[in-house]
Amino acid sequence: MSEETYEIQEAGAEAADEPVLAAEAAAQAGNSETHADAGGPDPDDPDAGDPEDVDGVAALELKPALEAVLMVVDEPATEEHLAKVLQRRRREISDALRELADEYDRQHRGFELRLVAEGWRFYTRAEYSEAVESFVLDGQQARLTQAALETLAVVAYRQPVSRSRVSAVRGVNCDGVMRTLLQRGLVEESGAEPETGAILYTTTHYFLERLGLRGLDELPELAPFLPEADAVEGDSQEGMPSFDVDDSGDEVHDRTQTEH
Repeated sequence: MSEETYEIQEAGAEAADEPVLAAEAAAQAGNSETHADAGGPDPDDPDAGDPEDVDGVAALELKPALEAVLMVVDEPATEEHLAKVLQRRRREISDALRELADEYDRQHRGFELRLVAEGWRFYTRAEYSEAVESFVLDGQQARLTQAALETLAVVAYRQPVSRSRVSAVRGVNCDGVMRTLLQRGLVEESGAEPETGAILYTTTHYFLERLGLRGLDELPELAPFLPEADAVEGDSQEGMPSFDVDDSGDEVHDRTQTEH
């Protein structure tokens, strides 16, 4: 082979390699731009955190992750909080929760997932409550007294309300009962009355949770439980003496003359 032929072949090989090198360079540049656009953490940034930690929760299957979190909550968890913890959009969380609730209903599980007090939590299904009571209570039950139930009802329907106003509605002093309700976590302090400075009280989320309500708007209407006007009027007049004014005056006058 002549020297001229060898130089021509070597030049052709270099020309053939140039498109390959150019394609590799373009691919590397494209990958760099893709990673930059993806918004991933910068490995050179010390505050960016570990990429595996960022992707760990978001990479989990959503429904099992929700079940795991809801198993350990001690109060209803809001959709916003769950979305933040699991690094998902709220719409995804909302749809998944409702799908889980429907699945448990179809399977007729011993528990159910319910939306209560603006949050989600597992609850025992009503038809199996006796089994849970038998296990947990062990024959001992702590119930609210009639006075406590009446006081709680006044707070629920009149809130925010002061102790003096509750006492006026019930007709008896309710300071001791209010302390009991505060200790049970059913009512809480909620500011002060502008005119008198008296502490105002409202019901708590725990109150809604215990009653299985989503909000105060689900409280039953009072009208069906109130007595008729005739019955109230009759009760108010019961035991009151009936007398004629003129007769009463004459009777007093006659008695006075007799005594003298």
